[in-house]
Amino acid sequence: MLGIHDLPLFIVSGLLLNIAPGPDSVLIMTRSATQGWRAGSAASLGIGAGTCVHVLAAALGLSALLAASSWAFTLVKWVGAAYLVYVGLQMLLARRSAPTTATHEAAAPARLSHRQIFAQGFLTNVLNPKVALFFLAFVPQFIAPDAPHKALAFVVLGAIFNVNGMLWCHFLALSTALASRRLRLGGALAQWLNRAIGALFLSFGLKLALSDR
Repeated sequence: MLGIHDLPLFIVSGLLLNIAPGPDSVLIMTRSATQGWRAGSAASLGIGAGTCVHVLAAALGLSALLAASSWAFTLVKWVGAAYLVYVGLQMLLARRSAPTTATHEAAAPARLSHRQIFAQGFLTNVLNPKVALFFLAFVPQFIAPDAPHKALAFVVLGAIFNVNGMLWCHFLALSTALASRRLRLGGALAQWLNRAIGALFLSFGLKLALSDR
């Protein structure tokens, strides 16, 4: 079908790659732990939208430009790194919201709207040039050289990868929210968790900025 081969292997490989920890997973877990599963789901949908951009870009050959052009790759890499650093600093420096309970429990980190979280997930994913190069390197291995519609086959495989990714991301959001509810994270603990994840995002941004092609 469309020159696609070894589809079961592609699906299994895609699931394993989605499970591998990275900025996307960390963002989902952070939002789910501090704001509930709906926030984690919003981050997941933003990440899925970013993946769609990468798939279409790779199918249209834009990712090939990143692979071939040193300045284009460097530009996108620095923009992505700057955004990850920005998110990390935002989490580290975020002020607590005012306590709302009668017991004056320690305040939790300031909450973001679902639209803001969606945008955060989208930008975290779409500004990472390594994701674009991943699709360019990984997906063609499952398309026959003589496939009649290579771009369409690429989009189909990318859609399958993204659906599998969304299943995992939403599972991660639900399981993290459930675990945090059982642990009953207090405001102070949630604040320190937010700061720890902010530091992790800073490290992701610095790692991306300092990475080679």
